[in-house]
Amino acid sequence: MQGTINTRLDNIKIGVVITGSHCTVGEVIPQIKRLHEAGAELYPIFSYTTDQTDNRFYRVDDLKREIQDITGHGIINSIVGAEPIGPQKYLDIVAVMPATGNSIAKFANGIVDTPALMAMKAQLRNQRPVVIAISTNDGLGINAKNIGLLLNTKNIYFVPFRQDNPLEKCNSLQADMTLVLDTIVAALKGQQLQPVLLGPR
Repeated sequence: MQGTINTRLDNIKIGVVITGSHCTVGEVIPQIKRLHEAGAELYPIFSYTTDQTDNRFYRVDDLKREIQDITGHGIINSIVGAEPIGPQKYLDIVAVMPATGNSIAKFANGIVDTPALMAMKAQLRNQRPVVIAISTNDGLGINAKNIGLLLNTKNIYFVPFRQDNPLEKCNSLQADMTLVLDTIVAALKGQQLQPVLLGPR
């Protein structure tokens, strides 16, 4: 499907959810720019970890400034702020990138204790698509059952992923972030971008 679909997103409203896989955020920012360039209106939503934790990959204030400059919208960083996504139905799609194993596990089990999870739950309430770009060290470990559950849940779509380091981190899974835009376009049509499981780089 890659390369054969129209990748314009004019007037599409996307909730961009960023959770705490800090090492992957650098790969996500170029994809947020691509979505903006494709015509989408972007609403950034941060998990508590992303919103509050400086780390060796970025400082929170710098990340917030960059994301707001790209999207033109303030950061949604509270459960109260994310809750209106449900009743107001203002998002066409929610893209979680990166999606940590912790957020995936909670989402699969109906736990809503961060702005990110509230946004995801609110979108499913409206029977609208949620795209997940996974980044977790336990995707083929204890979290495999949660990923399997979400793969078989209506209105949830995965950015194609692979084992990113099978020799040293055999349970680790990483979405190919360059496929975020194509996955979103396909999900808006009710389709899962294929193949979901990618081979080695």
